[in-house]
Amino acid sequence: MKLGIAGLPNVGKSTLFNSLTKAGALAANYPFATIDPNVGVVAVPDERIKQLGELYHTKKVTPATIEFVDIAGLVKGASKGEGLGNQFLANIRECDAIVQVVRCFEDANVVHVDGSVNPTRDIEVINLELLFSDIEIIDRRLTKIAKQAKMDKTLAKEVALIEKLKAHMEDGNMARTFEIPETDEDELEWFKGYNLLTAKPMIYAANVAEDDMADDGASNPHVAAVREYAKNEGSEVFVVCAEMEQELSELDEEEKAMFLEDLCVTSSGLDKLVAASYNLLGLMSFLTAGEDECRAWTIKKGTKAPQAAGKIHTDFERGFICAEVVNYQDLLDCGSLAAAKEKGIVGTQGKEYVVQDGDVILFRFNV
Repeated sequence: MKLGIAGLPNVGKSTLFNSLTKAGALAANYPFATIDPNVGVVAVPDERIKQLGELYHTKKVTPATIEFVDIAGLVKGASKGEGLGNQFLANIRECDAIVQVVRCFEDANVVHVDGSVNPTRDIEVINLELLFSDIEIIDRRLTKIAKQAKMDKTLAKEVALIEKLKAHMEDGNMARTFEIPETDEDELEWFKGYNLLTAKPMIYAANVAEDDMADDGASNPHVAAVREYAKNEGSEVFVVCAEMEQELSELDEEEKAMFLEDLCVTSSGLDKLVAASYNLLGLMSFLTAGEDECRAWTIKKGTKAPQAAGKIHTDFERGFICAEVVNYQDLLDCGSLAAAKEKGIVGTQGKEYVVQDGDVILFRFNV
């Protein structure tokens, strides 16, 4: 699972990314890891796995993780190669979702690439470049199959899809708002295969000054503009102060909590970003617990037990049994799995069981 942090130059992308790289994770033995200069792995905030570790006196606590990629600033003409735009767009294409950082603060010492702070204009610059790149992709596909489509009904159907999709995007609409019947497996497969930038889920990160954090940007007209834009396309917005997050990343957990309390803020923007990204992709965690390790495993919502088991056992199809499923909070309340069994709140489930967010599961295998 990989998210690209994108936006215009000088909007706070790298500051936000650098804060992520220093922030570490909930578990002290799982620090932030840098894969290469612009990619990092960060833990999904989840107090449940930490508390399970304390309950089981576990040797190791392992949270679920997300990869973040720091995409260099895009500019007008990026889709035509301006500012090495093609390379940066290719980096975004490899991501599962996009976090677009939008400048919502005034600071004469930080030069804006277009000379003034205007979030709507900035968003449209980025989104148009993504659209232009996507239209070029589907144009190439259309050119490739157009002649063959005269003799092939399947290709003719794809041509019709591309033409509708192109018209949709040429009207300024993101590909993710293009509707395809859920029952049309062919069109869904073709659409997925195009790997369009504007089909990827988008979160807008409104980067504000520290003073705007107390009311979550409610009094900032720039944030209001971002929220209105995102509402029209069904995207999510969260408010963050990248400069403040960089300061927070230098503090230990106790100092960080005091800092946030002084600002009347319940959680850091980075925690909100990670949680929102996890949710954006339709993901959740199930938990495994024991003395050796307590761990959060990432799965798609609606995943059945055999697929969840496949995350931890390659031979899960052979003699698989999903046993001893207990709700996380019930387990904490009981104090142990044995006590939960005595109270009858532990269920034994089979292959059709759909895993719920936060389920604590002991998997068994007959091998």
